Amino acid sequence: MGIFDLMREQGHEQLVFCSDPEAGLRAIIGIHDTTLGPALGGCRMWNYAEEGEAVLDVLRLSAGMTAKSAASGCTYGGGKAVIWADPRTGKTEHLFRSFGRFVESLRGRFITGTDVGTTEDDFVWAAQETRWLVALPQWYGGSGDTSLITAFGVWKGMRACAEAVWGSPDLRGRTVAVQGAGKVGTHLVEHLHSEGCRLVVSDLDPERVERLVQRCGVEVAAPDEIYDVECDIFAPCALGGILNDDTIPRLRCRIVAGSANNQLAEPRHADMLHQRGILYAPDYVINAGGLIQVADELQGYNQDRAYRKAAAIADALRRIFRLSAERGITPVAAADELVRERLERLGSLKRFHLTTRQEGGR
Repeated sequence: MGIFDLMREQGHEQLVFCSDPEAGLRAIIGIHDTTLGPALGGCRMWNYAEEGEAVLDVLRLSAGMTAKSAASGCTYGGGKAVIWADPRTGKTEHLFRSFGRFVESLRGRFITGTDVGTTEDDFVWAAQETRWLVALPQWYGGSGDTSLITAFGVWKGMRACAEAVWGSPDLRGRTVAVQGAGKVGTHLVEHLHSEGCRLVVSDLDPERVERLVQRCGVEVAAPDEIYDVECDIFAPCALGGILNDDTIPRLRCRIVAGSANNQLAEPRHADMLHQRGILYAPDYVINAGGLIQVADELQGYNQDRAYRKAAAIADALRRIFRLSAERGITPVAAADELVRERLERLGSLKRFHLTTRQEGGR
């Protein structure tokens, strides 16, 4: 399928290809839907196998941000950027300043910050060229690391899932298998450890897992064996597409709830989980904490306010689970319906001219 066909199929407004060979920059900015406001979404740095993979990733991720913003009550549209480079060896000031210039060229239509493979410090370089950035370090005037609030929101969301399945949000004594011990996965493990959960963790980096063994006493599973762990909750906290024809039959859990984006390889996999009696927390709802933080930052960051909004992720999931039960549909279908309703409702707002300060002074 061609790029324009893919954009039309998913409803994208714009795809921007950014090339600066001298800086080593190959980047794509995807703007999905700006009904609610300017597109807001992080910038991923990944060593893709080929350019088609990068295109598909930015299209999926940016569409997910529209849904995430709508579901979390934010007033921003959906966007995402990907930089095609190795995050371990490809980071330079030249590259990020060049990327910052491309972001600036969109004049606020797209606002970005950290994602997989990038850190808040990377964007201090980009900030020399553009103001349209969020989640900069606190010492630089930003709101800082979004992984903390994302993990907090996932933890609160897990408690709502537990309430829906077992009648109580208490997770004490529950076994949680966590796939991925990156920034969010690590903070999530800490929350669950403090609540008295039994934890089984896997990650491609054995050093990350070992740190959690020492800190929280977690058990360890090999990356490909995490799907087979007998547990109450399976928490995908790494990359997307991990819930598919091969892995779903192997799951031995009652709940899937984690921080990874685009966990379902295809939409039909939500039905597979539902048919197996596994409650699935739609990823773009439960992992919205980071978006909530940066959206709040654009209004003048207040940490208490942001965390109150992130705690409300649990309420959003309760509404979704109720609608799912009432309609006999999957939680994903219920969440998608609520997103469509909000986009249609706000998209129909009457547009009228607002007098500028200069005009009003005449």
